[in-house]
Order: sequence, then C-alpha cells, then structure tokens
Amino acid sequence: MTTVPSRPERGHGEPGGSGTINGAAMFAGSMMMLSGPLSILMGASGIAHDTLFAASRYSYRFDVTAWGWIHLVVGVALVIAGLGVLTDQGWSRGVGIAVAAISLVTQFMFVPYYPLWAIPVMTLDLLIVFALTRGRLS
Repeated sequence: MTTVPSRPERGHGEPGGSGTINGAAMFAGSMMMLSGPLSILMGASGIAHDTLFAASRYSYRFDVTAWGWIHLVVGVALVIAGLGVLTDQGWSRGVGIAVAAISLVTQFMFVPYYPLWAIPVMTLDLLIVFALTRGRLS
C-alpha cells in the first residue's frame, strides 16, 4: 500500500522544487563553461606571445600582454560563475550576469585585434546574459 504525500509535489523551476536546475540555467552554465576556457586560452596566447595579435591605431589600445591578463581573469571568473550556476548556488545568477557582461564588453574592445575570435565569443556572452535574465532559474 502506498501513502499519499501530505503536500503536493512541486515541479521544476518552482519555489521549493526538487533542486534541479532548469533549461535556461543549464544552458547559461554550459555556455559559461565554454566561454570561460576560450577566454583563458586567449589570455594565455596574449601573455605568452606578445606578437600574436596586432591592431593599428585604435582607441582601446593596450599592450597585448595586458589584454592577455584581462582575458585570463575574465575567463577564470566565467568558469567560477558557470560552476556556480550548474550547481544552483544562490550567488551565481547575479555574478554570472555581471561577468558575462564584462566579458562581452572586453571582447567588443578586442575586436580589432582578432575579430574572428571576438565576435563569436561576444555572441556566447550575449546568450549567457539572455539566459540568466530570463525569470527565475530554479
């Protein structure tokens, strides 16, 4: 004989739900886990090979090593926030939005150095912000 629970079961995405993350959060966390390592690789390339990227007269001109460190730090922050989203941490949504927005801006500023890399990563960052700003995640 089975017993009937005293309170109704809640579905995914509702307060008091089963604790699993929904599709938007899974997508955002996965994309942060993709965008973060890509930024880390870009940062490592900039730090290791100062002559890998070049841009002519440009308003946001930094030394390529400085760009490498910027990308490295943003990439590590994306990975940490992505892990937080995937493990359904309370702080991860706001941090993920902030870090993805910072990554989006830094990639935009990096377009003259390497547009074929920066534009797809900007697209990933925009999708992350969109997914994280869609209503409640869990």
